Order: sequence, then structure tokens, then C-alpha cells
Amino acid sequence: MRILLIEDSQSLSDALVAVLKKEKYEVENVYDGKSGYEYAMSGIFDVILLDVMLPQMNGFEVLKKLRQNNITTSIIMLTALTDEANKVQGLDYGADDYIAKPFSIPELLARIRALTRRKADAYLGVLEHMGVKLDVNTYELSYNSKSVKLSLKEFEIMKFLYERDGKIADKENLIAKVWGFDSEFESNTVEVFISFLRKKLNFLNAPFTISAIRGVGYQLEEKKGE
Repeated sequence: MRILLIEDSQSLSDALVAVLKKEKYEVENVYDGKSGYEYAMSGIFDVILLDVMLPQMNGFEVLKKLRQNNITTSIIMLTALTDEANKVQGLDYGADDYIAKPFSIPELLARIRALTRRKADAYLGVLEHMGVKLDVNTYELSYNSKSVKLSLKEFEIMKFLYERDGKIADKENLIAKVWGFDSEFESNTVEVFISFLRKKLNFLNAPFTISAIRGVGYQLEEKKGE
């Protein structure tokens, strides 16, 4: 699971990164709101830990802009502002949880686990695009009376594309999401998996395919002339 930590206190950030990595999470950390917003817009993270009092753009502004841009990543606000009005503001802007400083590490880890469980529960069933269903439990792609099984990597790629609902998925972000930040990666690997997925979509007679956008990435696009 990938976590983005947006916290301007370098000492606290370093301590949290060490703890989260020990728990086997992949972590990226930034120290200001503007950078945090840019990282979060990639859509590759599963959870964002977002401080409120940040330079350049405060946490509430970051949160509000992310939700306005349809970024649905789970967000936990981290803040020393504990009055009810601030909590309400964060939740109204779309935060999933709120934890007041100082907090204990076991509590933070428990809240991350609870949030990811809720996210998993929300995915019980299927994702759907133009009538083609992606079962997140069985890794099956189905359309009308046909179905086909996906490998783990094929499923992760397709899920990433489905979550963008026809918008372009940046290739670098897709690689980071599916293969991780630090993995050794052959440049043609994505194209190989995209080719596999196109063949499976053709087998299903799906009304869309996966189009390559030169120099940018991929998107689910309706087949021409159908």
C-alpha cells in the first residue's frame, strides 16, 4: 500500500516515514501543501496523511482542491487544531478521518488499517465502464455472457484505468501504482500487459479498447465506428 505524507515538520515526517516503512508501507513524503497537492493529483496513493498547517497551501485548501478534482484517495488530517469547527471543516471538505496532535503511533496505524478496510469493503462487488464489469474479488472481466480472468498485474492496470473513468492515465503514475516506486522496470513491460488486456477486451467484444496517448499514457476509449 502506498502512502503520501504531507507534513512540514521534517523531524516528525522522518519519524513517521521510518515507522510506516517498518510496517511495510511504501511512503513518499513532502513538506509543503503545493508539492503535496501535485503528488496527490497523480492518483497513485492509497492513503494521504495531510497536515493542516502547511506552507504555500494549507491542508484544507489541498483537501478541497483534491476533492474538486475528483481525487477520491482516502485522507487522514493530522493537526494540532482540535476545536470542533476545524474538525467539521475538514470533514465537510471530504476528509475521511481526523487525528489530533500529539497522537500515538499505534492509534495512527489503527486508523490507517480501519480506513483501508472501509475502502476494501466499498469495492465489494464490481467496477463498471460502458457495461464491462471488473470484479475486484475474482479478477474477472465480463461483458454480456462472456468473462475472462485477469492476472494480478492485468487487474491492477485495469482497475487504475477504470478509476479514471475514461480520462487519460499518466504512464509514469500507472507504473508507480502497479509496480512500485523503486522496482526495476523494463520500458516495454507496460506495453506487453496492455497488449494482453486489449486481446481480452476483444475476446469479450467489449465496446471500448485501451488507447495509447503518445508521450502521455493510456485511456479507455470507445471503439471507432461501433
